[in-house]
Amino acid sequence: MFESANLEHKIDKAVYRREEPKLREALLNAQYDLKENGRFPVLILIAGVEGAGKGETVNLLNEWMDPRHIYAHAFPEPSDEERERPPIWRFWRALPPKGKIGIFFGAWHTEPIVGRVQGAISEGEFSQAIAEILRFEKMLCDEGVLLLKFWFHLSKAQQKKRLKALEKDPNTRWRVTKLDWKYFKLYKKFVRVCEPFLHKTSTGEAPWIVVPGADPRYRALTVGRHLLAAMRERLDEKPASRLPGRTPPLLPSADNLNVLRALELDQPMTRDEYQKQLEKWQGRLNMLSRHPRFRDIAVVAVFEGNDAAGKGGAIRRVTAALDARHYHNISVAAPSEEDRAQPYLWRFWRHIPRRGRFAIFDRSWYGRVLVERIEGFCSEADWIRAYTEINDFEQQLVRHDTVVVKFWIAISEDEQLKRFKEREKVVFKRFKITEEDWRNRKKWAAYEQAVCDMVDRTSTSIAPWRLVEANNKYHARIKVLKTLCQAIETALERTKRKA
Repeated sequence: MFESANLEHKIDKAVYRREEPKLREALLNAQYDLKENGRFPVLILIAGVEGAGKGETVNLLNEWMDPRHIYAHAFPEPSDEERERPPIWRFWRALPPKGKIGIFFGAWHTEPIVGRVQGAISEGEFSQAIAEILRFEKMLCDEGVLLLKFWFHLSKAQQKKRLKALEKDPNTRWRVTKLDWKYFKLYKKFVRVCEPFLHKTSTGEAPWIVVPGADPRYRALTVGRHLLAAMRERLDEKPASRLPGRTPPLLPSADNLNVLRALELDQPMTRDEYQKQLEKWQGRLNMLSRHPRFRDIAVVAVFEGNDAAGKGGAIRRVTAALDARHYHNISVAAPSEEDRAQPYLWRFWRHIPRRGRFAIFDRSWYGRVLVERIEGFCSEADWIRAYTEINDFEQQLVRHDTVVVKFWIAISEDEQLKRFKEREKVVFKRFKITEEDWRNRKKWAAYEQAVCDMVDRTSTSIAPWRLVEANNKYHARIKVLKTLCQAIETALERTKRKA
């Protein structure tokens, strides 16, 4: 890729003076059309060798377009807050919303490349990072993000000349650091790592565009023209013309088992037994949350289930055992306008806890394969690909020492009807029953099938679904507490072995 690129490209000053004003005007018009259109965001990745003009290009794009509608982010070494979460977390937080342009100066590719050059990660780990990047970028493109990736390149001789010129000028010498010269000495290693990396991560949806960086006029016009062409092509499309590719039908599960009907929903437990068990397991959960090694893990507890199944009651028994400073309750409702302007998982990534903390989701990212599937709030292609995206999401959490515990709180259709009627009679419970609850009840069979598909496709070895029989609320609450404690104990034992 680098060998085939002409790194000596130059543009005459007169040509640049003629072309630059027209390009600036066209880019600004495209930016305002994007803002008015509001159908998609633009994300520009700026990467490449040191001294190749990356910073100057970012500054130029801010100068050529309206900076009020550009989200520019540099990603230096992760902060302490960022190290507390999975590596991709900080990039999710910085994604531009629909109608805006985001510029990432360095992104998710930087750490694996540098790690491989320095020998900090193995070839296998590097390949795993590439696979994760490909899945992440595909997800962004599937969500409608216009992803443009520019790699600024110089030959080794050009890089040396450029660094010396910057160092010689009093106005720019601050930009050349010891790290730049350290990387210069590793130039051949970087090329050996970066060239196959670019080949493997250059896809039809998001190809790498190699920009020769020696001539500032050439690189400016190259980036500007590519950006303009990509934006105009997307803006000029009719909304219906970007239909997803044909999605294969969702195959039945291997054993065709209805996991919900296989449950024995009426589990015995008396009130006296419940009170004894409640004290035991709440005390145990409290002690685990104060364990010295708990600061090395985080906990994400997901509560899904039938309407009126008792999710709220189970959550309250969990939080009653915890220090209020160490957990965050996230009640998930219909997405806001801000949420809809971002890729689907964005609003969940923003709530991922730091180590030593709990995040408790009252409904979750599984809405896409449940209510959005049943109610037609997303396309079939969207909810079918969501299974894979959710598994990737949870895998990243678990790999970063987050304990993911997912509960499906299940009751029978008859028990639900009984609870609905009781809620209508009790004044302080009337807010819990709505017309939507009654409407959802009419789609019981469709939701049951969606839940079975969800469990079959997202119950993994690292984040299995825990099915909770909940016709008896006492049994359900104790099972939730006991399961949560056991999951945390397993994680703490794992951290002990690591130490």
